[in-house]
Amino acid sequence: MAEVRYEAASRVYSGSPPVRAVDGLDLEVADGEFLVLVGPSGSGKSTALRMLAGLEDVNEGVIRIGDRDVTNVPPKGRDIAMVFQSYALYPHMTVAQNMGFALKLQGLAKSEIETKVQEAAKLLDLEKYLARKPKALSGGQRQRVAMGRAIVRDPAVFLMDEPLSNLDAKLRVETRANIAALQRRLGTTTIYVTHDQVEAMTMGHRVAVLKDGLLQQCDTPRALYDRPANAFVAGFIGSPAMNLHEAPVTGSGLRLGGLDVDLPRAVNTAVREAGLDRVTVGVRPESLAPAPSGTAGGFELVVELVEELGADALVHGSVLGSEGGDRLVMRVDGRTPPALAQTVTVTVRDATELHLFHPGTGERLV
Repeated sequence: MAEVRYEAASRVYSGSPPVRAVDGLDLEVADGEFLVLVGPSGSGKSTALRMLAGLEDVNEGVIRIGDRDVTNVPPKGRDIAMVFQSYALYPHMTVAQNMGFALKLQGLAKSEIETKVQEAAKLLDLEKYLARKPKALSGGQRQRVAMGRAIVRDPAVFLMDEPLSNLDAKLRVETRANIAALQRRLGTTTIYVTHDQVEAMTMGHRVAVLKDGLLQQCDTPRALYDRPANAFVAGFIGSPAMNLHEAPVTGSGLRLGGLDVDLPRAVNTAVREAGLDRVTVGVRPESLAPAPSGTAGGFELVVELVEELGADALVHGSVLGSEGGDRLVMRVDGRTPPALAQTVTVTVRDATELHLFHPGTGERLV
């Protein structure tokens, strides 16, 4: 096992202008940690993983595994094992042969290979499938075989590049729980790439959010949710996404829709010191609540869409009296959702649940 460190690591593709797919990445992954790299398409997350694997060049900076500088070490010398989106199993080999193939290439004795394969199969509940060919397995079982092939090598670091993308929704949920539990049992340093922020939040000890090759924030899932570093992270983390709108600053706070919201003194001071007359305000759907008509401190929302999810419902609507017809999403009790075209009164549960960002830079104000 080993820690992983990216030290100002960059991947630059030639062109006019050059494309910095990963730009000066500084990131440390502790020994035994499960770190998730997440971001939209083109954010550089898979490129960063492939740089660590040795499948992409590092044009600037250094990558270390433990105390070793592996920046220019070929993939086979890095003591890593990678699980890809595609299972890449040999169709003519059995499950046992697929799992043990890399060990066979290393020249290990047949008895040692069988022992390692049996141990991995037991971990992954694949013992009864060892004699089958891949075509006789489900998608989830094939992915577990691909993981088993990585486990038998007992690497210092596991690298996983969107390994669940080919699975259906139910199997994805089940398999991601299995991967997280397996990593806890093995204690192997793991770096996992996904574009699915729900997957990231439910699996990682920490989550690193990337955009346009730049690291935006790396922290625990709870910290990312509670204190996003900028408006991008705020809008990317959370399902459904945080509501983000520009709002004018008032005497003691800001105006959200037709509602004057008083801000805590420290927050109000920070806004004043930044010399802003407008801020980007973020409020999560669960921080909004329906209220009786005429409630003081409420604003009116015209319901345009209701997504009924069972235990709760998501209400989409436009704010009456807002400058640009701002649209908001509110999470409500699924048993009593409002009707389409209904106008409901909405309040902010607590002003401390508002997130304020600089309208120009997007950086968090407090």
